[in-house]
Amino acid sequence: MVSASPLQKLYNTCNEVFDSCSAGIIPSPDNIQKLKAVLDDFKPADVGLSPEMPHFRASVAGETPVIRYIYIHECEKFSIGIFCLPPSSAIPLHNHPGMTVFSKLLFGTMHIKSYDWVVDVPPSTSAVVSPSKSKQPVVQQPEARLAKVKVNSNFTAPCNTSILYPTDGGNMHCFTAVTACAVLDVLGPPYGSDSDGRHCQFYFDFPFSNISGIMVHLQKVDSKCLH
Repeated sequence: MVSASPLQKLYNTCNEVFDSCSAGIIPSPDNIQKLKAVLDDFKPADVGLSPEMPHFRASVAGETPVIRYIYIHECEKFSIGIFCLPPSSAIPLHNHPGMTVFSKLLFGTMHIKSYDWVVDVPPSTSAVVSPSKSKQPVVQQPEARLAKVKVNSNFTAPCNTSILYPTDGGNMHCFTAVTACAVLDVLGPPYGSDSDGRHCQFYFDFPFSNISGIMVHLQKVDSKCLH
């Protein structure tokens, strides 16, 4: 009997792990470890990728690097796909509402910064803060919320699969490719629509002056502002 390919094994495992899950429902610890083990063994060759492919070429000076996403599978329970990031490209800070997300860095070095919300703290309406990319003070908008830094480090493949959960583990994160990178992502469930409140929301981060580097204010931003 011919054994299943790594990709087929991943699909079969996702079908099993997310079968009884929905938004906000986390798979059991045993199922989390089962899927993590499958992803930990994944190699670039299992999905036919290498850093020498055109997807990963450095951009011409002055041009914005183009990030590509390869769709592998998507259903109402889960999605599987691969982000292809050339050097210096970045995925802006965004959230994963009600989702459990597995990310496997297939090759390259990537900087990951992630946050979780600080609970039981009301949104700020009057705090004066400085945006991370500007020295000019601004008045914080009503939508801003206090968040804590979960991860702020470089990761180099091969490394273990990272996992984030609906309310912890760094549910909001941003990626910056230090070198050409490929990231295999499994989302359970996939993003929803604007109407159900489970669309992808982007954020700007503003340092929280009292606890610099540990706490920040996050403010929602229209995705059109990121272009």
